[in-house]
Amino acid sequence: MSKKRIFSGIQPSGALTIGNYLGALKNWVQLVDEYECIFSVVDLHAITVRQDPEELKQRCMALIAQYIACGIDPDKCTIFIQSHVPAHAELAWILNCYTYMGELERMTQFKDKSSRHADNINAGLFTYPVLMAADILLYQTDLVPVGHDQKQHLEICRDIAERFNRIYGPVFKMPEGYIGKMGARVMDLQNPEKKMSKSEPQGSIALLEDPASAVKKIKRAQTDSLGYVKYEEGRLAMNNLISIYGAVTGKTADEIETEFTGKGYGDFKKALAEAVQAELSPIQAKYKELMASPHYLQEVYRKGARYAASIAEETKRKVYEKVGYILG
Repeated sequence: MSKKRIFSGIQPSGALTIGNYLGALKNWVQLVDEYECIFSVVDLHAITVRQDPEELKQRCMALIAQYIACGIDPDKCTIFIQSHVPAHAELAWILNCYTYMGELERMTQFKDKSSRHADNINAGLFTYPVLMAADILLYQTDLVPVGHDQKQHLEICRDIAERFNRIYGPVFKMPEGYIGKMGARVMDLQNPEKKMSKSEPQGSIALLEDPASAVKKIKRAQTDSLGYVKYEEGRLAMNNLISIYGAVTGKTADEIETEFTGKGYGDFKKALAEAVQAELSPIQAKYKELMASPHYLQEVYRKGARYAASIAEETKRKVYEKVGYILG
């Protein structure tokens, strides 16, 4: 039997955090042996917010290097840059015509980003979920690794696919969500009610952050006044730190509680800082090595785009035929 196919992508906007790593990239490393994995640098999505062109190019290269440095083997999966496969934008236009305004107006991420970028509420920001649907549906994707905040986008993707299939027959495969286990949702170190974000550097640890800076942020991370280390309902700050520690060490919440029985937050944070450093140090070293080899990175993303395009074009031709376009 052929492997099930997974598609996922990350925007090249800002520095990746340990939240991105523990919630996505670390899981991706485990997926490549079990699934056919297609991973993209989704640069088309990035320009809903104004970007400096040279910085965007640099961040695309840096993101590919970070994918590989985190252990994602380009010989076992496909890594490419979204804009190098034109079918993403082409399918997105068609799917726009099968998506309702009311569906897009309900998207919570649009409301959130509109409030943060009030001077640039553009049409691309509004139709962002349709491009995301095109990303997924182009590859007849079986599974999409999603965080809790992306479930709504997967739901509208499925709604669009179902509507198109109902009109024209079974063109698109219906994708399912894949959610990793512990560490899938890493929260802000200063505000554990918010997800850790690239846009909030004080409450996040960057994947490439200087070790001394990362230690300081962990020492300053919010806890509570209870004084003991245990994963319990309602303890948002402590639960977040325990989740991070568990994700980088492979230990369960019960094992962590036992390890720190009779010890205070200082001991726990010291151990957490050491564990995070031990996880990030080899990634940072590999990243520097890769960034010194731009020709290798270019080879990876060009090879990836060729393979991705071969799948995407096949889906696009099916769609073109169904809607009545003359095929060349």
